[in-house]
Amino acid sequence: MQKTQQLYEGKAKKVYATDEAGVYIVSYKDDATAFNGLKKGTIEHKGSINNRVSNHLMQLLEKEGIPTHFLKELSDRETAVRKVRIIPLEVIVRNIAAGSLATRLGLEEGTKLRCTVLEFCYKRDDLGDPLVNEYHIKALGLALDEELAQLSAYSLKINDILGSYLRDLGIELVDFKLEFGITDEGKLILADEISPDTCRFWDTKTGKKLDKDRFRRDLGSVEEAYQEVLFRLMGIN
Repeated sequence: MQKTQQLYEGKAKKVYATDEAGVYIVSYKDDATAFNGLKKGTIEHKGSINNRVSNHLMQLLEKEGIPTHFLKELSDRETAVRKVRIIPLEVIVRNIAAGSLATRLGLEEGTKLRCTVLEFCYKRDDLGDPLVNEYHIKALGLALDEELAQLSAYSLKINDILGSYLRDLGIELVDFKLEFGITDEGKLILADEISPDTCRFWDTKTGKKLDKDRFRRDLGSVEEAYQEVLFRLMGIN
C-alpha cells in the first residue's frame, strides 16, 4: 500500500489517499493545540501514543459490535483506515462535569452527572465548533434523522464499553469526543480517534488528569500522562 496524495492536514493528523481503493492512511502528529488553535505547542511522542491508544480502543469496540474505520496499524504513527465521508458533527459524551460544561452550567468540576449527557457541535473551525441541537442538525442538513439516531445509540454504547474497561484499569472516563463517517457503501461507522487528545481521563483514586487538560491548563508532566495511559492500556513504556 502506497500513499498517493495528502488529502487533509488538521491539528493532530494528516490524511492520505492510497493506491488501494477505499483505503486512507492516517498519520498522527506531535503538534498540540487548544482553545480552537489559539494555544499551540508540541507534546513529545504524542503522535505515536495516540495512534496506538486509538487503535487499541477501536479494536476493542469492534469486538463489542461497534463498526469503526480501523483496518491496520502500519507503524507507530500511521494507520490504514476505511475511507469515509465525515459527518460534520462532534459528539461529546459527558459523565462528569468538567471543562466547558462545568463553566456553562455553573457546576463544580468533578460533579457526577445524574445521567450521561450527549452534546453535538457543528464542525466549523471558523465558527469555533458551536453547540447545536437536533433541530439545528436537521435544519442545516448535517445528518439524516436515522444517522443521528444511530450515532447517538453508538455513542452511548461506546461510553458503556469504554467506561467499564477503563475503570478496571484505574481510569475514570470523564468525557470524550467522537466523530462518525459514512462509507462508500452507505454504512455509518466510528472514525477519527479515541485518545488522551479527545478524552478526559482521570485516575480513579487520585483524580490526576491523564489527558490534554495538562497541556491546556499548563499543569506540567504532559508527556508522562500520555505515556501513563498507554502503559495502563497496553503495558508499553
